Amino acid sequence: MRRLLLSLVILCLGLPVQAEPVHGIAMHGEPALPAGFTHFPYVNPDVKKGGRLAYGVVGTFDALNPFVLKGMRTTARGMWDPEYGNLFYETLMQRSSDEPFSLYGLLAESVEWDEARSFVQFNLNPKARWHDGQPVTPEDVIFSFNLLQEKGRPPYNRRLAVVDKMEKVGDHSVRFTFNDKANRETPLILAMGSPILPKHAIDPETFEQTSLAVPVGSGPYRIKSISPGEKIVYSRDPDYWGKDIPAKVGFDNYDEISVSYFLQDSTLFEAFKKGDVDIYPDGDTSHWTRAYDFPAAKTGQVLRETFQPGLPSGMLGFVFNLRRPIFADATVREALTLALDFEWMNKTMFGGAFKRTQSFWQNSTLGAYGNPADAQELALLGPAKDRIDPAILAGTYQMPVADGTGADRKILRESVTLLSKAGYTIKGGKMVDGTGKPLAFEVMTQTPSQEKMALAYQRTLALIGIGMSIRTVDDAQYQARSNSFDYDMIIKAYPSSLSPGAEQLLRWDSSSRDSQGSFNYAGVADPDIDRMIDALVNARSDEDFRASVRALDRLLVDGHYVVPLYHIGEQWVARWARIGRPDKTPLYGYQLPVWFDTRAQ
Repeated sequence: MRRLLLSLVILCLGLPVQAEPVHGIAMHGEPALPAGFTHFPYVNPDVKKGGRLAYGVVGTFDALNPFVLKGMRTTARGMWDPEYGNLFYETLMQRSSDEPFSLYGLLAESVEWDEARSFVQFNLNPKARWHDGQPVTPEDVIFSFNLLQEKGRPPYNRRLAVVDKMEKVGDHSVRFTFNDKANRETPLILAMGSPILPKHAIDPETFEQTSLAVPVGSGPYRIKSISPGEKIVYSRDPDYWGKDIPAKVGFDNYDEISVSYFLQDSTLFEAFKKGDVDIYPDGDTSHWTRAYDFPAAKTGQVLRETFQPGLPSGMLGFVFNLRRPIFADATVREALTLALDFEWMNKTMFGGAFKRTQSFWQNSTLGAYGNPADAQELALLGPAKDRIDPAILAGTYQMPVADGTGADRKILRESVTLLSKAGYTIKGGKMVDGTGKPLAFEVMTQTPSQEKMALAYQRTLALIGIGMSIRTVDDAQYQARSNSFDYDMIIKAYPSSLSPGAEQLLRWDSSSRDSQGSFNYAGVADPDIDRMIDALVNARSDEDFRASVRALDRLLVDGHYVVPLYHIGEQWVARWARIGRPDKTPLYGYQLPVWFDTRAQ
C-alpha cells in the first residue's frame, strides 16, 4: 500500500516514476521463467532449421493488411497470425503458451512498471531490425499506435483510449502513462496485442488502401511469392534479428512456409491426403474416426494425434443477434435454446462423442457450472443476483437433456410455454406473434459441418412452427457480414483461457456493441456485465479474479445469448510424419510455430 501511495504522489507531482527493468511480466504474480532463461519449456532448443511446411485453409485472400476495417478485405494468413507464429509482423513482447498469462521480451528486451501499473515502459532491443535493415525505434512504436488509433480496426484503434501520455524515453525506450480508464491488464495488452509497424515504410494516407504490394516487417519470415486468392509463400530470413533471443529459440524452424487456399474443406482434405498439405487440424468427430483409411494413414506416413490442453471448455454455439428485434426478449432466447435437441444431434451426427457445454469456463475453477456462488461473488453481483436463475447461482443449472428422438414432447412443450409468455401462439402450424407475424429467422453458416448442425436445429424448430432458414456463404462474405453484424443468427466459438481479460470487453461490453469489427456478435449491452468485466480486469488477488469471472459466467448463461453446443476437451491434429514436434505439450495445447521438418534433422 505504501508503494502504491508513493506512486500516486509521484504522479501528482509530475515526476517520472522509477522502476527496475524486468525480463517478463505476468497478469497475476510473477512469470514462471527467471531472468536468464534460455528458451520456453515446450520447444526443442536444439532443433535444426530447414525444410518446408505447407498449410491449407478454406477461403481466399485479397489483402496483406490485417489491421484495417475499410473495404472488409480478407488478409492472407500468416502475416499477423498467432496460430502460425506471427510470421511477418511482431509485438513488443511474446506470450508463453505454458503459463496462464505471462509475457517475455521480443522487440522490447525489458519492461518497467510500478506496483499500481500506472505506467509501463518498453525498452527496445537495440538489435531489432526491419527487413530492410533499418533499426526498430521508439518512433516506430509511437507511430504504430497513433496510426492504428486513427485508421485501424478494433481493437487496435482503441489501445490509446486508456493512455494519458505516450513518450520516447532515452534512445531505445517508450513509456505509456495511463489514465483512469486503464486496468491492470492494460500493460500486457499493449505488450502483446498490437503490431509494431515501420514509420519509414508506411504512408499514412494510403494505409487503408487495399494492396498486395509487399510491406516491410520485422518478423522471422519474408514474403517470397503471392498468387492472389490462392497461395502465399514465406521464406525464413537467415538474418532475422531475433533468432537467438530466449522467447524465439526453437521457433521459426522451416526455410519455407506456404499457405494454400481451397474453396471447401473436402478439397483441402484431399490435398492433405495427397501430401500437398502437411497438417490438418480436425474438429469433426465423424471425420476424425472415419476419414483416415487412406494408404498413407495406414502405413504410418500420416499420423493422428490427440492433445489435452489444460484449458476451460470455451463456448461454441448458435449466437443470437440482439440487434434484431426478434431476439430482444430473453424469454424468446431461452425458449429457442430449450428447443435445440442436443442429444439427437450428438447421437445422429457425432456418434455420441461430445459433451454439452454448460458454461463459458466449464472444467475449471473459473466456471460457474458446478461451483455455487460464494459470499464474495454475491457481493460483487449486488442487485444483479436477484435476476439470475437460482439454479445458475447454485451452480446446478444445466441444459435440458432430451430423450434423443429429435422430438422430445416435454421439452418442446416447455419451449412453447415460454414463447406464449412472450406473446407467441401457434396458428395454422406457425408460431406467430400478436400481430400474426411468424417467428422466423436466418442462420448464417460457413462450413458444411456448421450447415449440418443448423439443419438439425431447423428440423426441431419446425416441429413447433418456427421457421429457420439457412444461408451458407463463402469466407469473404462470412467475414464481411460478421464484421458488420449483418445476420440474425451465427455459429461462433468463444475460446476461454485461464486468464480472461480485455478480450471480454470486445465480446460482451456495451462499448463494443455498435463497433463494427468487434467480437460482440450477440450485440450485448448490459451494465451488470460491464461491471463484472471491469472487476475482472482490475482484480488484484486470485480470489477477486475468480469471483469476477464466475459472476460474468453466470450473467452470460442467464442472458441466453448463445445456444450452447458442445466441447471436446481435446485437440485433434493429423500430420505427415515428415513434420515433427517437441515432446512437451504446453498448457494451451499444441503449438504449430515450434514444430519442424524432420528431414532437416
